[in-house]
Amino acid sequence: MYYLGVDLGGTNIKAALVDADGAIIKEASTPTKLLRPAEAVCDDIAALCNQLAQGQQVAGIGVGCPGTVDGGLVRYSNNLDWHDFAMGDYLRAKTGLPVALANDANAAAFGEALAGCAKGAESAVIITLGTGVGGGIRGVVLGGKLLTGYTGAAAEPGHMVILDTPDAPRCTCGRPGCLESLASATALIRMTKEAMAAHPESALHGIAAQSGGVNGRTAFDAAQQGDAAAAEVVARYAVYVAAGLTDFVNILAPEMILLNIFFPEVIGLSGGVANQGENLLAPLRAAVGPMVFGNAYAQKHTRITTCTLGYRAGVIGAALLAKNQG
Repeated sequence: MYYLGVDLGGTNIKAALVDADGAIIKEASTPTKLLRPAEAVCDDIAALCNQLAQGQQVAGIGVGCPGTVDGGLVRYSNNLDWHDFAMGDYLRAKTGLPVALANDANAAAFGEALAGCAKGAESAVIITLGTGVGGGIRGVVLGGKLLTGYTGAAAEPGHMVILDTPDAPRCTCGRPGCLESLASATALIRMTKEAMAAHPESALHGIAAQSGGVNGRTAFDAAQQGDAAAAEVVARYAVYVAAGLTDFVNILAPEMILLNIFFPEVIGLSGGVANQGENLLAPLRAAVGPMVFGNAYAQKHTRITTCTLGYRAGVIGAALLAKNQG
């Protein structure tokens, strides 16, 4: 029996036919072409699913969608400009298959937890450093299910404030100083461009020109060449990411009163910026450790690592959600 996993992104819609163990059999994609009506986007999703399901035994569809998801409803997605859209019902009518719906970052976290970097761990937090910043939480203490909260909007670390100053950049949610506005790939690109404007002599300019523009690698590449302005960007970016990770480690404490949730065994980083590997992980580990409450006396420490499924985490996680729902 197979399952279909869909990762609805701002640029592309990715879909895959996945087996019960999380292995991808085949995959397909199409441009999202925002902004347009939710029904039009879902028509394209249904077309991909029907294409992949042809001649196969498919038990269900899982979809990872940006924004607040509540059951089969997309309550709010600022990236898609969707409000109270019954996505599950719409796709079920178009495909004839049961549909499991989840926040896209949570779906990717589920994939990494069951089939990727956190496989076998009792608890994990997955942070996506992409256009935004998303996190998903999974632990056996929750019966192998994602922690989605009462409203379905839990585990949105991108919207916790880490910089409360008058000049803090404003997030897409409307609040200034959110983690997403400071630690996403979008934020890193903004900081790199600001450094280029302030330092015309920087190697950032040449590296950006060679790659066709500024991207999430520009500052890291220039810093490795010894460029001071780039090194400052990387260091400042690492501080912001570390502040967010530390909050997660401190909030998810063991045997917490009333909540009784967990200290994560693994923090996995995904998204384009995470591809920097140890160039990003080393300063993060060095910054997070001293800020974790009781770190000097702890016998166990949260591991910070990169995810292993890459861009396929979303479709694999969504498919496994469909399997679990069935």
